Amino acid sequence: MSDKNQNSENPEQENLETVDQGDIDSGAMDALSDAEEALAEEEVLSVEEQQAAEIAELKDKLLRNMAEMENIRRRAEKDKEDAHNYAVTKFARDVLSVSDNLRRALDAVPAEAREDENVKNILTGVEMTDSELLNTLAKHKIEKIEAEGKKFDPNFHQAMFEIENPDVESGTVLQVVQAGYVISGRLLRPALVGVSKGGQKKEQPSVDQTA
Repeated sequence: MSDKNQNSENPEQENLETVDQGDIDSGAMDALSDAEEALAEEEVLSVEEQQAAEIAELKDKLLRNMAEMENIRRRAEKDKEDAHNYAVTKFARDVLSVSDNLRRALDAVPAEAREDENVKNILTGVEMTDSELLNTLAKHKIEKIEAEGKKFDPNFHQAMFEIENPDVESGTVLQVVQAGYVISGRLLRPALVGVSKGGQKKEQPSVDQTA
C-alpha cells in the first residue's frame, strides 16, 4: 500500500516539476526575447544617433567650405579691384613729376613778365596743359591733397620745417612745398609741408582790481 501511495504521489510531483520547469523556460524565453528586442532597439537608436551625428558633421563641413569659398571670392574681387585701382601707381608718380615741373615753371614767371602778350600766350598754354593733366589724373582717381590750413596729419603730410607763428594753432600746415596726392583714397605721395610752431597766444586772465 505504501508502494501505491508512493507511486501515486510521484506522477503528481513529476507533473508539477514539469510544469514549473516549463513555466521557467517560457519566462526565460520571454525575458530573453524582451532583452533582444530592447537590444535591437538600442542598436537602431545607436545607428540613428550615429547617422544624425555624421549628417550634422557633414553639414558643418559644408557650411565651413561654403564660408571659405565666399571668403576666397571676396578676396579675389578685392585683389581684382586693387589691381585695377593701383596698377598705375608707379606711372602716376612719374606723371606727377611732370606736373610738378609745369607748376614750377608757372610759379617762376615774375608778375611783370606776365604782362607781356607773348609770355601770356605761353603761360596760357602751359596752364591749360597742367589743368588737362590734373583732370586726366582725376579720371584715374588720383586726387590732390588739400593741405594748407589743415591740421598736420602724418598719414598724408610730411613736415619739412617749422614756422614760428603764435597766431595759429601749433601743428597747422602753413606752407605746401610740394603737393601730395592720393589714389583711390590711398596715399600716393605725401604733401611736403611747413608746419606752425608756438601755438596761439593765450589771453592773460584779467585781475579784479576792486578786490
